[in-house]
This record gives sequence, C-alpha cells and structure tokens, in this order.
Amino acid sequence: MTHPKEKKPLGITMGCPVSIGPEIIVKWFTQAGEKAADNIVVLGDIGVLRATAAQLKTDIEIQPWLPGAEVVPSCLNVLPLSSLPLAALTPGRPDSITGKAMVNYVLKAIDLCKHGHLAGMATGPINKKTMHDAGFHYPGHTELLAQHTGADRIAMMMAGSRLRVVLVSIHCPLALAPELLKKADLESLIALTDLSLKRDFGITRPRIAVAGLNPHSGEEGLFGSEEQMVIQPAVAAARNTGVHITGPLPPDTVYYLASHDRFDAVISMYHDQGLIPFKLLHFHDGVNVTLGLPIVRTSVDHGTAYDIAGTGTANAESLSAAIAMAFLIVANRTTA
Repeated sequence: MTHPKEKKPLGITMGCPVSIGPEIIVKWFTQAGEKAADNIVVLGDIGVLRATAAQLKTDIEIQPWLPGAEVVPSCLNVLPLSSLPLAALTPGRPDSITGKAMVNYVLKAIDLCKHGHLAGMATGPINKKTMHDAGFHYPGHTELLAQHTGADRIAMMMAGSRLRVVLVSIHCPLALAPELLKKADLESLIALTDLSLKRDFGITRPRIAVAGLNPHSGEEGLFGSEEQMVIQPAVAAARNTGVHITGPLPPDTVYYLASHDRFDAVISMYHDQGLIPFKLLHFHDGVNVTLGLPIVRTSVDHGTAYDIAGTGTANAESLSAAIAMAFLIVANRTTA
C-alpha cells in the first residue's frame, strides 16, 4: 500500500504502551511494505516499539525523528516522547505512568498538527480509565481533541467502505440518550455531517439518513414522541437549508439501506444503535473520524484489547484503514 506524497508527514500516536497499539503499528509497517511509511511518523516510545518488533520476530529499522526533519525512507520514524522501563511493563496491565504517556503522545500530535509539522494524525487505542487515573479527565479522545484544538462543534463518525454512521450521543448511559436529544443540537449535527461529507470525503451532494430513536421510528407516537417532537422538525429545518436528507427512518432498516448505497451516512441517535450495525460490516477495517476539527484526525475503531496484548494476535487492518483515510481527507481538504 502506498500513499500520495504530502509536504508534511502524517502522525500516528502509539496508544497505550501495554495495549495492542505498538503491535498493530509494527504489523502495519511490516505488512504494508516499507514505502508505506515514507511520509509517516509515530509518536511514542522507541524502546517499546523495538521490543515489540523483536517479540514479533520482525526485522525492521526504527529511527528517531524530530519535528521539521526529513522522514528517513524505508524506516519506521519515531518521535520519542517517553522512555518507559521495559522490565516494569506488563502487556494488558496499564497504570498511571502508561496512562500519562499515551495521553502525551496525543497532545504532542495535536500541537504538531496545529503548528504545521504534521499533515494530520491517526490515533492508536487508549484506555479511558487509565487516562483518568493519570489526571486527564476526558470521556475519550474526541473531547480531548475538541478542547485542545478549540473546536466548538464536533462529532464522531465511524466510516467504512459500505457504511458511515454519525452519533448524536456517544459515551453516556443509555437512559440519558433521549434527554440528550435536542432539536438545535441535531440541526447542528446534520449541518456538520453535510459539510464534512463534502469537504473531507469529496461527495458533492451527500445523501444523509436520520435514524429514529424508538422502534418503528415511534409508530406515529405510539412507541415514543421523540420523532415527532424533535427529530422530524430538525430534519425539516435541515431540508430547508438545502441538505439532501431523509428521516427519521426505522432503525431496523436504515442501516441496510445505507449499506446498499442508498445513503452516504446515517445519523444515529446513540452509541450502540450506530456501532452495532457498523461493526457487523467493518469489525476489522472501520475508522473513527472526528468531524469538525481544524486538524485531520482518524483513529482505529477498536479499543486497547488488553486481553490479547502481547500475544501477537492483534489485527492491523483498522490502523491501515485509518492511515489511508487520513491521507484521503488531507488530500480532499487541500483540494477544497
């Protein structure tokens, strides 16, 4: 796999040092071929990556890189941001030290993107509890990115070749999802989705579907009133601004239609409503894209997988897809 040559490299954050993050980076580099990394740098820990490569019996060259320097061809270029004691690290067992390191990789990547040293970033998996234990009190990557880039309107999109979903509510208890559904917020999310599909994915006239919250989209109020009170008015308002939008559609059919090219994206009312159908189709090759940021950010669509960390069985397809999508968005934004 090769990528178009950009003036600035793309950054990959290593993720939690005792997760599968280091493994999928080494596997991606090995499987994709050395030229795939000609314009990519990793922000992380050289010692951890070298130890991971040795464990995987992979003979790759890992070189340090500094912002502003040329990327050394055919090597895994790494900006060393930690030097963790390898003897104290146990795969699958994070602590506050690994938590601080994984967040610092992300913060440095944001800073380098903001100051023009990186074209964009693709992030490895982090652990939210460990992030909190290290003193960083964010629900996840998305909120951290929003605060440190000054973005006031963001959204999580999960993207694959057959399906894209955008979430109204993300990491919250299911019981809170209905009360978090507000007309003004939904209108704003629809507008952001439309803009992002045009700017980031190069779709001239995006076709957006909106899922209902309740079974059968409420069945005209029989199974709930959110569709009539909130979702329908928001859809109508968006349609009046020129957005090509349909809904609310029954949640049990809209994802099938979208996966068969009826829609370019589905706006989902809560986390699992969108991610269950998405991961049925894109469990290994899905990409998490943060919409609304002034910088380009994609991510793997999986977690730290501590249960298999250190076993050598992790799959690098999602990282590969995240890297490819980041390059695509960089190119589309440059063209736009």
